[in-house]
Amino acid sequence: MSNILHSQDRADVLAHVSGNLRRLRLASGLSQTALADASGISRRMIAAVESGDANISLSSLDKLATAMGVDFVELVRDPSRETRAEINEVTWRGSQPASAAMLLCSAPASRETQMWLWTLGPGDSYVAEPDPEGWHEMLFVVEGALRLIQSGEAQDYATGEFVTYSTAQHYSYCNVGKKIVRFVRNVVS
Repeated sequence: MSNILHSQDRADVLAHVSGNLRRLRLASGLSQTALADASGISRRMIAAVESGDANISLSSLDKLATAMGVDFVELVRDPSRETRAEINEVTWRGSQPASAAMLLCSAPASRETQMWLWTLGPGDSYVAEPDPEGWHEMLFVVEGALRLIQSGEAQDYATGEFVTYSTAQHYSYCNVGKKIVRFVRNVVS
């Protein structure tokens, strides 16, 4: 879980993250300083996210959620929705207008399972930070050709192809073609 959530598009996930973070932090009985100590994320960043004035990585949001004893989905979903069966929240935008990641839903696993719908415009990419041991992804290419780079090794996947791998390594998704790439991403822990 990496890359940056950009606050300039408030209709996207940051519209929920700021309120969810504050609500969940207070429900956990944590001050901003205590949450900073528990998560390794600076108090200044926490204050900026709560006020909606910050860009934050997906992995940093995951660290905040873990420190509060909740999961990533609780931070990003619309709090008015009662179920995780339909989240439908954009959580990442790339440099190309067609590039986006939408968290579709979440289901329980040993810890958590998430389903995402990703779109990458031509020339765009997503560079991830390694996750802790035990996290995996399953990708299914719906349209176009996706290049997956794992620990420096590139592999291309065409429409209809899929791959499963551990995310406890450096990895990235790339669209090196001239057409949009769409793929389903399942995250499992």
